[in-house]
Amino acid sequence: MTTAPTSTPAPVAAEYGDKVIAVETAGSEPIPLAERHGTPRGLLWTWASPNIEFATVYIGVISVLFFGLNFWQASAALLLGTALGAVTHGVLSLDGPRFGVPQMAVGRFSFGFKGNALPSGVNALVAGVGWFAVNSVSAAFALNTLTGLRPLPSLLLVVVAEIVIGFIGHNFVHAFERYALPVLAVVFLLAGVWTFREADLGAPGAGGGTGGFLLAFSAAWGYAAGWNPGAADYSRYLPPTATRWKVALYPALGLFVSVSVVSLIGAASATIVAPEGATPTAAFTGHLPSWLSNLVLLAIILGAISANALNVYSSAMSITSLGLNLPKWLGRSAIVVLCGLAGTAAAWASLADAGHAYEAFLLVIAYWVGPWLGVVLVERWLQSRAATDEELSARLTERVYTNWPGIASLFAGIIVSVPLFSNQEKYVGWVPEQWPSVGDVTCLVGFAVSAGLYAVLRRAARKASHDGV
Repeated sequence: MTTAPTSTPAPVAAEYGDKVIAVETAGSEPIPLAERHGTPRGLLWTWASPNIEFATVYIGVISVLFFGLNFWQASAALLLGTALGAVTHGVLSLDGPRFGVPQMAVGRFSFGFKGNALPSGVNALVAGVGWFAVNSVSAAFALNTLTGLRPLPSLLLVVVAEIVIGFIGHNFVHAFERYALPVLAVVFLLAGVWTFREADLGAPGAGGGTGGFLLAFSAAWGYAAGWNPGAADYSRYLPPTATRWKVALYPALGLFVSVSVVSLIGAASATIVAPEGATPTAAFTGHLPSWLSNLVLLAIILGAISANALNVYSSAMSITSLGLNLPKWLGRSAIVVLCGLAGTAAAWASLADAGHAYEAFLLVIAYWVGPWLGVVLVERWLQSRAATDEELSARLTERVYTNWPGIASLFAGIIVSVPLFSNQEKYVGWVPEQWPSVGDVTCLVGFAVSAGLYAVLRRAARKASHDGV
């Protein structure tokens, strides 16, 4: 049976427990056994609610409108990409009850204590600025369409709610997602039924072919796997005795079902002619009756808040995982506010061209997550043969611990995959430039290169250490 450390190397809230209306003060330090609570089933709604939102709809929309696929081709790409991202999400969620620390702190095994600052910093930017901006913009457009309030004040109203939830912390985030789920599910399912009635599922694609399929696959995989760096953030309070298969199953299931259903609704909606000049949210709701359209707009706002509560919280967790000696006043809750302000600024800047900004962002996510995930998963496999959980838990706080093969493999995966295989509007790599039908396989290449190289380098470094070289 796996165990977690029984002592804490740094101060942590003594009586936080399962209190919902209490500001969490824990950072990246291990959660003590006395504070562990909850059941794996709670991870189902925690990972379902944040994905029942417009950003998920738009994955399906761009697969048809931008990548040139018909509905059925888009569906296959979306389901496959989402499934792969959901499986790894379930695997990484096991780190929570096992070590009691955020996901990016677990990365110290793979990259060393100081080397882990790079992926932790990147994830803080991606979650707290990138994703926060994407979701806030969709909610702002929904509020604008619903009330006529201008986009900027709509944006400011939304981000206040998002920051407040993240500020309060772990237990409140879980509770919010639990009560948001039935509302979001009912509204989006109603919209889905209406959308499929109006959609032209047999409409031909625009010649996307293999390249379009791989672009849609990468977008879906990037969206689902984009949550992977925060997987353990929401399972780390679970007791170490929690049933392992349930800890893995519930988050994977919540992620897969929500992303799959909502993105397929988006793909179907893209086959319906939208009003000319409509905002993305108005285009999605334009074919719905007014009463349902208004409910969907409200659900889009609620869904964006659900997603960004996690994004801004995980961004703060990533920053605490940097291992910096921050002043006492700059704790997790204060970092949430700072991340939220940075994300708000990015959202404001992207209001004018949200559609293209989101398309590019989805693919860029996969560019770094692929190599990172390759290293992390190989490290997990090697750990299972080399050390006990007690030894590994102690290593998490060793500031002198280094692991150069992890950083080297991460860089190698990015350096090889992005210049050669990237397929963006502003930059096309050598491979898709020569063979456009290849599409964008950057994430897959990055994953394979980093995973394969890390397996070789890690074993070589361990052998050299044993031989005394």
